[in-house]
Amino acid sequence: MSSYKGQALGGIGDLGALSFHETKNVISGEGGALLVNNQELSLRAEIIREKGTDRGRFFRGEVDKYTWQEVGSSFLPGELIAAFLCAQLEEAEAITAKRLASWACYHEVLAPFEAKGMLRRPVIPENCQHNGHMYYVLLSPEIDRQMVLDEFRCNEISAVFHYVPLHSSPAGQRYGRMHGPLDVTNKQSGRLIRLPLWVGIHPDQQNRVCDVLIRNCQKFFGVVGR
Repeated sequence: MSSYKGQALGGIGDLGALSFHETKNVISGEGGALLVNNQELSLRAEIIREKGTDRGRFFRGEVDKYTWQEVGSSFLPGELIAAFLCAQLEEAEAITAKRLASWACYHEVLAPFEAKGMLRRPVIPENCQHNGHMYYVLLSPEIDRQMVLDEFRCNEISAVFHYVPLHSSPAGQRYGRMHGPLDVTNKQSGRLIRLPLWVGIHPDQQNRVCDVLIRNCQKFFGVVGR
């Protein structure tokens, strides 16, 4: 339910990957989907999915027996998971509409405080249609993010900083490479907060989230009251 220049994400390259993890918009608890847009890759994708065998070709009558062809695994979802996901997909438009409405609510309430320099709201690039998956803010550099997160916790609001630069993670250091110190990446990672957003969140709950956020941001600007 997201697109770039009118083309669905996942349909732009030779291969696309979708996640149906429980934190996503459309879910099956775990699992995902591989979208194969290049016909030359479809058979290999099927073999990998079928535990490394050409079992699919056997059932279609293309070979008289199936054998192991290459490395693969058991990627097929069970019937219950597939049924759960199917129901989610049928409601994808409604789910996306609700998430976009909640996203827009945050965006409207926080606009005056972006104008005051306390935070920066998300920027949607031109020709992009997002799906309301998350709403985050970048705090002004003067604001102590941990103090804001502590206040959220004291008010029983689940807000997280979410973003840890990949290059600084153990796996990133072991497998990745970088050019230069990546100062901008490191700086931004210390400013980001992800606000609660789920299907069914009420505007009153969102206003409470914003009240806690702004009240604590104002402390660093010497302002009292929203």
